[in-house]
Amino acid sequence: MTATPIRLILVDDDPLVRAGLSFMLGGAEDIEIVGEAADGAEVEALVERARPDVVLMDIRMPDVDGLTATARLRDRESAPQVVVLTTFHAGEQVLRALRAGAAGFVLKDTPPADILNAVRRVAAGDPVLSPTVTRQLMEHAAGAPGGDRAGRARTRLAALNDREREVAVAVGRGLSNAEIAGELYMSVATVKTHVSRVLAKLGLNNRVQIALLAHDAGLLE
Repeated sequence: MTATPIRLILVDDDPLVRAGLSFMLGGAEDIEIVGEAADGAEVEALVERARPDVVLMDIRMPDVDGLTATARLRDRESAPQVVVLTTFHAGEQVLRALRAGAAGFVLKDTPPADILNAVRRVAAGDPVLSPTVTRQLMEHAAGAPGGDRAGRARTRLAALNDREREVAVAVGRGLSNAEIAGELYMSVATVKTHVSRVLAKLGLNNRVQIALLAHDAGLLE
């Protein structure tokens, strides 16, 4: 059985980093590297041509940074998933990337097998955030200035019905679709339907943003 390979674009201003990632990821049978870019300014045109499933995006680039490029991509119809590539664990830049629609992030010194797994998970619709990193980000978000962020988050979540709210909280806790299905006694297909409805109702891009909104509303404490 031959599955359709995951179409991947690499974006980093360091050619050595791109070459290393290409070497590590290009050998996998289920990954096809369909393009590379050295700056965020090149990404939109490249995505238009190459139609990737996933973009592995550096944050710090000289012209258009990864944060801006991620937000621009996620505003597109049929947007690819974005995994942020960074040298640090957590902080305001990573948080901004996740709020802009990135599906997660990996460190540049992450073992090759884990980077490969991250690309596969994001292509399958799962976020790439370990529980430790999630806690770090949530703590950072809690300490960031946000005015009445909690009130705004609760107002947005009021659009959900009870079941959708339960699913949103479970997503916020970092559970997979299978884990949510087991905990809430529903099929995995039903969980996927609920997650899709939550995303649509809240105007969000991915599960990471659901988690951040649930945290802002005080539902994960």
